[in-house]
Amino acid sequence: MTEAEQEKTPDLNALEQEGEIAADYVEGLLDIADIDGDIDMDVEGDRALVSVVGIKSTELVGPDGEVLEALQELTRLAVHRQTGERSRLMLDVAGYRERRRAELTKLGTEVADEVKDHGEARALEPMTPFERKIVHDAVAAAGLRSESEGEEPNRYVVVMPA
Repeated sequence: MTEAEQEKTPDLNALEQEGEIAADYVEGLLDIADIDGDIDMDVEGDRALVSVVGIKSTELVGPDGEVLEALQELTRLAVHRQTGERSRLMLDVAGYRERRRAELTKLGTEVADEVKDHGEARALEPMTPFERKIVHDAVAAAGLRSESEGEEPNRYVVVMPA
């Protein structure tokens, strides 16, 4: 591995530290809100994952995951404040992101099939960066290409014919 690759490779200990800081922060938020839930931590690839499990309520997810996105940003800021490093931490609540990943993978595959059949580009609804990445991956796996267009928060994926 070259020196440049080593610099880009995240340090497992640093990611575990991010996860611990984030878990403590989220646990504090749950206590303040008087919400019962357990915290799971993991490292997947180049990011720490913190999940709130054992929670039935959707109030921490909100409509279209908006509350979850805000909580994730607050948690990333809390990690940054303690480490001085930008965090790519992923926060999940009650399996929302996993379910959403499955839905978006299916959507990306179905739209890619439509574009293959009809030969015309297709634009999707605006999505978060997390959601767009999943769709881009599904489209690439189907053998087509896609691009993100527009400005946040109205950025969307366009699936192109081969």
